[in-house]
Amino acid sequence: MTSACGDTIVNIPNQPSNITQTNQTNLSRIDFRVNGNAAQVKLRFSNPIDGLTQVVTTLPYFISLDTDRSAIFLSLEVTPILFTTGANYPFLSAQIFVNGTLFREATSSDYNTTITASGNWRK
Repeated sequence: MTSACGDTIVNIPNQPSNITQTNQTNLSRIDFRVNGNAAQVKLRFSNPIDGLTQVVTTLPYFISLDTDRSAIFLSLEVTPILFTTGANYPFLSAQIFVNGTLFREATSSDYNTTITASGNWRK
């Protein structure tokens, strides 16, 4: 194939490209867990990989991510929006687990209290 000024060359691969795999043994599993008897909550959680995420959801709520970083700041904030009529004893629990071990936790037994669990995690 020859090309001249103004020609467009399109290379079409004839086989799949190689997949680069990360070393799975160096990954740490981060779990954000929220439980309680609130009917609806507003969550804000952050990490350096995804930034700040805000969600309005029902409980329980769980989300996980894997990271190969050796140190990261993790934050989880929960605000109750609505409790069911029969919730005489409100309860909220926000937990951050790293590799299955509890890293930070916050709880509340109030109808209006925002709870926050956060900290710098290092391997």
